[in-house]
Order: sequence, then structure tokens, then C-alpha cells
Amino acid sequence: MKKINNTMQILILLPLIAMQIKCGSTKNATTTTTSKTDKVEYWVTKSDQSVKLQKQTEALVFTTVTNTNPTIEIDASKKFQTIDGFGFSLTGGSAEAINKLEKSKKTALLQELFGSKDNSVGISYLRISIGASDLNAEVFSYDDMPAGKTDLKLEHFNLGPDATALVPLLREIIAINPDIKIMGSPWSPPVWMKDNGSTKGGSLQPQYYEVYANYFVKYIQKMKEEGIIIDAITPQNEPLHPGNNPSLLMLAEQQADFIGNHLGPAFAKAKIKTKIVTYDHNCNKPEYPLTILKDAKALPFVDGSAFHLYEGDISALSTVHDAYPNKNIYFTEQYTGSGSSFETDLKWNVKNVVISSMRNWSKNALSWGLANDEFYKPFTPGGCSTCKGALMIDKDGVIKREVGYYIIAHASKFVPEGSVRIASNISGNIHNVAFKTPKGNIVLIVENDGEKAETFNIKYNQKQIATSLDAGSVASYVW
Repeated sequence: MKKINNTMQILILLPLIAMQIKCGSTKNATTTTTSKTDKVEYWVTKSDQSVKLQKQTEALVFTTVTNTNPTIEIDASKKFQTIDGFGFSLTGGSAEAINKLEKSKKTALLQELFGSKDNSVGISYLRISIGASDLNAEVFSYDDMPAGKTDLKLEHFNLGPDATALVPLLREIIAINPDIKIMGSPWSPPVWMKDNGSTKGGSLQPQYYEVYANYFVKYIQKMKEEGIIIDAITPQNEPLHPGNNPSLLMLAEQQADFIGNHLGPAFAKAKIKTKIVTYDHNCNKPEYPLTILKDAKALPFVDGSAFHLYEGDISALSTVHDAYPNKNIYFTEQYTGSGSSFETDLKWNVKNVVISSMRNWSKNALSWGLANDEFYKPFTPGGCSTCKGALMIDKDGVIKREVGYYIIAHASKFVPEGSVRIASNISGNIHNVAFKTPKGNIVLIVENDGEKAETFNIKYNQKQIATSLDAGSVASYVW
């Protein structure tokens, strides 16, 4: 009787077991259904420009199949810095070029650049100049005075040309992405504060340190009144390059004095939360930010240090980080020039500006000008006449997406603010960096730095995929 009961129980349960197997709910059931996390989507830009940020139709699926390919292994348990974002400098010239577009085209472009839809590239960080940069049509500060006059109380402070060009454009951008981070950097203080009476070069006179600190305070307050929150400032763009127009020479000891005794206290008094980021110049002088961080008065006010890579090695970011691991690292500028090829710039900039800055602790990665016209204008007399914007917009409103667009888009489109860098190894010529996004996606940005196509594996959670990438090409993998 017991055997009969067992048999009847089995007969009764068989339909239920079959249903569980069909639904994939039994632990031991074998199914051909692929988990969502096993599927990998990826976008490619080739150095020959035949493919630009193009989503691939080929299905990549993680499996347990092994091979002898070089392997990039990702370990999400090992976490590094949190990412603030990727983007460009929105120069005065960039604003001018974009503002010339007719309304519908401008609206579409801003959505493409700053929106969150699938056809957008999701720029999440902008750097702007405090007063003019060399990519403005003219030189100006926010408190220009007639020769021989000063304005110690800053009664004549105003946003000048930026009030009619840059500020309205920023408001449009913020309406699209209210969380976008904005960093401000001056190229020069007002001429009356300088020791040479010129917009080019010279140094800030010590008797104006306090006034100049208040100039920053007024700037941040005025921008807030306009609906624009300045997340961070640097006291001086390229402080060791006084040959630009505009520009200023500010030695490390001078910047330490300015921050520790004037700018930091002025921010504290005005209850300003804007971050103070030091240096903002090339990787060949890590001793500059280290000098400021060693200063007992400046140190408490400094959030971190910013770098460019026109000289030096990107490892300087780690040098400074390792000395002061509780201070942040930023990568704030690298241009693409009129004399370089798409292939050369794509390969070098993705490897260094995006991948290597991230692997050396940077919280952001910014390229130089976002836009200009077809003649690389505007620029100041003596300013950069070869700086190529990510966008070139001609007199007829035709928009050409240049190499800088794709360099940044391969990160900005897939790695939002709040993502965390996670561990990945570099295998041979396959340079890469990996992130985990706030939604839990894994993103891997890869650049083939070799001279031939490479086949390699991407390994994650004991499974892997095999894929390939042409020489000098870039891919962003997402799962």
C-alpha cells in the first residue's frame, strides 16, 4: 500500500515539476535561457572613422568556455574612486558657436549632448572660465576698470559678456540635466590687481589677495542667483603658463598663501560650499600641488588637485593621490588640435585622458573646448588658433562631430555621475578601465593600443566572452 501511495504522489507531482522546469524555477533544471547579466552590449569607434560610437548587433554572451586569449578580468569587489563625470570646457567661444544655431537645431543638439535618452551622450561635467579664456572673442574680467583705477569693494563687479551668452546657455543645459557639475577657472584676475598692467602674464599683487578672494565669492553668489551652482573652482588655470592671453603666473607658494590665508577663509565666512581645487596644470610638476597640500593653512581648504597632460606623465595623479589619499584628483583639460589625425587623437586621448586618468584616481575627465566654428574661432589675440572643438559648427549651422566628441562620449554615455571605478587588469596592448554604475551595470572601456587587431577575453564572475578590436579602435562594453 505504501508503494502505491508513493507512485500516486509521483504521478500527481509530475505536472507541477514540468511546469517548474518550463518556468526555470527549479534549482536543478537545465535551461537554455540566457540571464540578462550574461548578455553584453557594446559600442565601437574605429580609428579609420568607418564606425563612430556605433552599437554592434553581434550578440556577446558570457559562458564558461575557456581559451588561450589574453584576458581582462574584472573584479567588482575591489572599488576605487567615485566618478563625478565626463565632459568638456564650455568656453565663451563654445557658447557663441552653439547659440548661433537656429532654435530647433540648438534644442536637439543640447538634448543630444546633455540628455539621458538612448541617442544622447550624457555629458555630466562642464568646466567654464571665470571671465574670458583664450577661446573667447575678446579678453575681459568681471571687474574691468579704466587705467589707473581700482575697485577694492568690487562695486562694479558684473558677469560682462557671459551674462548674455554663457549664462543663458548654462540655464538651458541645467534644465536638461539639473545634476550637471560645473567647475570655474580664471585665466586672469582683473588687470588692476596685477603687477604688469596687462591681461597677459604678470602676477597677482599680494595687497589684492583679499579682494580677489572676495571676487570669487561674488562670482559664486552671482552665478547662484542666475540658477547656476558652481561645484568647484581652481584659483588659476595653468598657473605656470603666463604666455597665454589672458594668463597669470601664480607660483605654488603664492597659491598656498592665497588659499590658506584669503580664499579659504573668505569661503568659510560666506558659507560657500564650492570646492577649492589646486594647480590645474601639467603632469610634469606634481611638486606644485604637493607644495600647497603641505601648507598647514591651505590644506584644510583644499578639496584636491587638477591636472592637464600637455607635459609629464599621467602617473603624476597617483603620485599626488598616494601622498594625500584623502584629497581628490581631477583631470580638467586636454585639447585635440587641427594638426592631428582622428586616428592619432582617438588612440592617445582615450588611452590617457579617459582610461589612464581614471586608473590614476581622477574623479572626472574633461576635454578642452566643446565647440567652435569651421575656422577654429573665436580665440583671443594670442590665444589658441589650432584648438579643435568636439563640435565644429559652420556659418550655415552644419554640425560636424570631431574626434573629441567620440573620445568623451565613450565614457559619458555609459558612466554616469556616482559610478565607481572597479578593478580590471591591463593585458598586453588592450588598455581598459572598468566601472560599476549606480544602477548596478558594469561598464568596460577598452582601447587597442597595438598595431594590429586583437582578440581577447572579458572575464567577470567566473565567466567570459571572447571579442576582438581593430588596431587603434575603442569600445565600450555594458552588461
